Amino acid sequence: MAACSFRRSIAFQLSKVLDLPPENLIKSISAVPVSKKRRVADFQLSIASVTEDNSRDCLAPDLHLQAQKLAEGLKCDAVVSEISAGPGTVNFTINRELLAKTVLRQVLKDGSEYGVKSELFSTVPKQKAVIEFSSPNIAKKFHIGHLRSTIVGNFIANLKVALGHEVIRMNYLGDWGMQFGLLGVGFQLFGNKEKLKTSPLQHLFEVYVQINKAAEDENTKKLAKDFFRKLEEHDEQTLSLWKQFRDFSIDEYIRIYKRLGVHFDEYSGESFYQEKSKEVLKMLENKGLLQKTIKGTGIVDLSEKKDLSSFSTVMRSDGTSLYITRDLAAAIDRMNKHNCDTMIYVTDKSQSNHFQQLFQILKLMGYDWVERCQHVSFGLVQGMKTRRGEVIFLEDVLNEVRSRMLENMASTKTTKEIEDPMETAEKVGLAALIIQDFQGLLSSDYQFSWDRALQSRGDTGVFLQYTHARLHRYDEVLYRSSQDLQPKHIVSYLLTLSHLAAVAHKTLPVKGSTPELAQARLCLFQAARSVLANGMKLLGITPVTQM
Repeated sequence: MAACSFRRSIAFQLSKVLDLPPENLIKSISAVPVSKKRRVADFQLSIASVTEDNSRDCLAPDLHLQAQKLAEGLKCDAVVSEISAGPGTVNFTINRELLAKTVLRQVLKDGSEYGVKSELFSTVPKQKAVIEFSSPNIAKKFHIGHLRSTIVGNFIANLKVALGHEVIRMNYLGDWGMQFGLLGVGFQLFGNKEKLKTSPLQHLFEVYVQINKAAEDENTKKLAKDFFRKLEEHDEQTLSLWKQFRDFSIDEYIRIYKRLGVHFDEYSGESFYQEKSKEVLKMLENKGLLQKTIKGTGIVDLSEKKDLSSFSTVMRSDGTSLYITRDLAAAIDRMNKHNCDTMIYVTDKSQSNHFQQLFQILKLMGYDWVERCQHVSFGLVQGMKTRRGEVIFLEDVLNEVRSRMLENMASTKTTKEIEDPMETAEKVGLAALIIQDFQGLLSSDYQFSWDRALQSRGDTGVFLQYTHARLHRYDEVLYRSSQDLQPKHIVSYLLTLSHLAAVAHKTLPVKGSTPELAQARLCLFQAARSVLANGMKLLGITPVTQM
């Protein structure tokens, strides 16, 4: 990879002067972000990261002096055309022609593997990861939090697969619990088998809304309890109706996820763990972790001083399991089944406390692998509404994005010759949604705006500063995203690349230039397009060729 060969070349020169092995230096040499304002170097070495004595003891002036001394001891060569000292850094500028040639060759040669083959990842062991994301509740709204979980989880899975890890994409459905008692009774009263087949998500939601109006009625409550008890006792008729709810819903989800470009390897759910959660309660009891309260509920003490200042309720007074008990059973089962190196849960940050408790209980139970479990949380999105009002189904969002994009396209001149405007509108619209969502840190809340998401901003006057040489930062961006699982690094890189490519397009015409020049410029745009496509696919966006 281009950037690697330059990093290595710089590290090799430094290793002679500093008397350190080159591989120790490679991670300390990073690409310098492109600047709109001024010409900047290509790579820099941070002095603090290679000084023997602890960098905290080094005062800034010392570091600056060391940088100057080091810069004076280095020589320019065929690769490095300029060396200078900055505040605590040594800066390297690469020979322009060599840089452009190497980078473009590398991009065109590696294709979709570009960035991923970088030596930055050479020390990262290949792992097996289970990623649980999306996870909607049957018969309830697919709210915007589920959409965020879907696109964030998909990004993390794509990134890990691209880096050579084995990934199991898991959808953990809310397919069990008291609400199924209500739903069952509701279906017996208001249900329609035909509608259940053709539009299960919508029909079950309507039934659930109707029965909820009657839920205060004592008789309805009793019927719902009976229905759920029969479910728990595996009564054949009740179970078969529940199974239809689940199966038809999954079929429709698969169809809608396909529009999003998302797939799952496993559709799990709370229902799988109703029996196993009883075993978990037994294990907790055997380990002396389960305590009974006066009300008869079962709790686990999580406080350090064992004074119940913080605890988690794991059992109802009637002995049945709760959501967290099923989550415990699910975690233990997945670890046994998949024996994975890491387990990632992608949900909104309101569940942070739940996962903290989940991980604490697993630790108390003696499962050391809990250290390898991670909750990737994200903030809340405010203000996402469709023209018909509140978002209830994922499909509403997709249809809205498509129709708004079609309107935008209809008002531009180039749209007429597109083969499939509907599909193009959907892909471009989805890209708009994803990019708006991924521009900040995942944990921050943001106000959703259709207008902001869908405007096609042109070039914002980013200078052309060495565009064609700038593609070599990509592997560092991937590395940062792989470390903190935040997509924003990749997003801002791709946006900068797009601005630079737009400027280059205006200033470096292919048409009308000499064949040799035209060929070189074409190479540049091909390379830029290839890197853009790779990055977009990681984010869960399908690149379009016309719009």
